[in-house]
Amino acid sequence: MQLLVYILAYPFLWLISVLPFKVFYLVSDFVFFLVYHVFGYRKKVVYENLKLVFPEKSDEELNSIRKEFYRHMCDLFLEMVKTMGLSKEEVKKRYDVVNMEVLQELEKKKSILVLCSHYANWEWNVSMNNYVASKGYAVYQKIGNKYFDRLIKNIRSRWNTTPITQNETVKTVVRNEQLGVKGIFGMVSDQSPMVSKAQYWSEFMGVKVPIFNGAEVMARKLDLAVVFLKVSKVKRGYYQAEFIPITNAGKQTEKNEITERFLRETEKQIRERPEHYLWTHRRWKHRNKAPKDIQKKK
Repeated sequence: MQLLVYILAYPFLWLISVLPFKVFYLVSDFVFFLVYHVFGYRKKVVYENLKLVFPEKSDEELNSIRKEFYRHMCDLFLEMVKTMGLSKEEVKKRYDVVNMEVLQELEKKKSILVLCSHYANWEWNVSMNNYVASKGYAVYQKIGNKYFDRLIKNIRSRWNTTPITQNETVKTVVRNEQLGVKGIFGMVSDQSPMVSKAQYWSEFMGVKVPIFNGAEVMARKLDLAVVFLKVSKVKRGYYQAEFIPITNAGKQTEKNEITERFLRETEKQIRERPEHYLWTHRRWKHRNKAPKDIQKKK
């Protein structure tokens, strides 16, 4: 069944990936009409998330943000497909890194952990590996269909990038260090961990939730440099990225310092242009499940 689904879907995905951009975004407009107006995909979830973190905004403002988010989301997921046929020259034109020298200077000294959130276009982040000497890695979660998983890995393997799972990351860093190889590891770190596995709780957009802190644990244990990758949507199909240094040496940071800095930088992004965050993600689903000792803390 997995193979059948893949065989049926792949021709459509390939066709999307080779369309000229003008036609490509007309398709995205049609998908938006279906997703937003016909099927109403997770519209209630998106509204509830927005209302939770922006209680000061009116219903009119929230509905406007929600509608613009769906337009962006349709662009985003089709742009992920477009990556299949996107050339190095084209992505360089559409994904501009304004301070690549930050990463280029850091990589001379040690391996780097690049943290980002589900904001703007995180799939095209891997293109930054075209401009560094270190080996690039994209930390990802396997998907259930092994054929689509292989496709995603192939797409993300373009532009000097090796996809690895979270469980493989520490072993890869250690092995590289033993071989004298420096690496740049990209992680999307705003996922919601299972409550039973949550090691840290903090406020995110004014709401106390469990926080995924695996990136910090790894950075402190292996003494990695850490940067936050801020990506902004300039206009349709065009993005600008900026590296914001967090630390040059993970071992020298205080506990939770890296995680808190990541959260605050992510919040800044969201408050600037909330429509570009992934609001269909149930990021705040565990907000009422904090242990009593955590709830008492301010």
